[in-house]
Amino acid sequence: MINKHELYNALNGLNIPKGKPVIIHTSLKAIGETEGGAEALLEMLITYAEENKNLICIPTHTWKTMVMDMNNPDSCLGVLPSLASKHPKGIRSMHPTHSITVFGDRKRAEEFVKNEKNVDTPTNPEGAYGNIIKEDGYVLLIGVNQTKNTIIHCIEEMLSVKNRLTKEKVEAKIIHKDGTVEKRYLYWFDDAASSDVSLNFGKFEEAFRHFNCIQDGFFGNAKTQLCSVTGIKKALEIIYKKAGDTELLSNDLPLDESFYKTN
Repeated sequence: MINKHELYNALNGLNIPKGKPVIIHTSLKAIGETEGGAEALLEMLITYAEENKNLICIPTHTWKTMVMDMNNPDSCLGVLPSLASKHPKGIRSMHPTHSITVFGDRKRAEEFVKNEKNVDTPTNPEGAYGNIIKEDGYVLLIGVNQTKNTIIHCIEEMLSVKNRLTKEKVEAKIIHKDGTVEKRYLYWFDDAASSDVSLNFGKFEEAFRHFNCIQDGFFGNAKTQLCSVTGIKKALEIIYKKAGDTELLSNDLPLDESFYKTN
């Protein structure tokens, strides 16, 4: 069994720059059995955020139901997100399908997510995902690979990649604590290229490594990738400029090296 001190030391060893926002995608199974379970892991992440002036962002998505119920903490992403969504120290963004819960300095966290109530896409550049990019943040993948790296959706939207968002909006809802239902309308993920383009995000990994965007490590028994969002954005800008109108995510075949390597 892995104790929380070992995990805290492992997190320190990943060399996350202090003060930066970090969005974390996690597989508890990959980490291994931990003392105190998911609750203790979450408390350790919160402590780390507070001590290092980071914003720890945990996706608390509800896209399977298209409803974010503030009286129901369950997330479609599993145990840790569901715990995060109801933790009193967390600030949850007002997004009906792709909320994130942010830990760290409370005022900063509130400012970080405040525009989520105005956005009309799942990972909008003007919302919390966009703020991770604007603040030169990081993605920490713990026991999962690039297919879970939702920041790529946001960057593709910034780059106006074709066939990523529907032309018509779909309905989603937020149920507030007082029971009030707020309807929201979002441009949703287009399935013209693939039923789920994120399943093919893994093909970008070699390009990200080529541009030194990824630092490898371990957290418990899980392999980790600490990814510079600024680096990923620059890499994708180069890739999509070279690719032109070529659809890159219709399959999981390796990315053509000519799209990111220079002579």
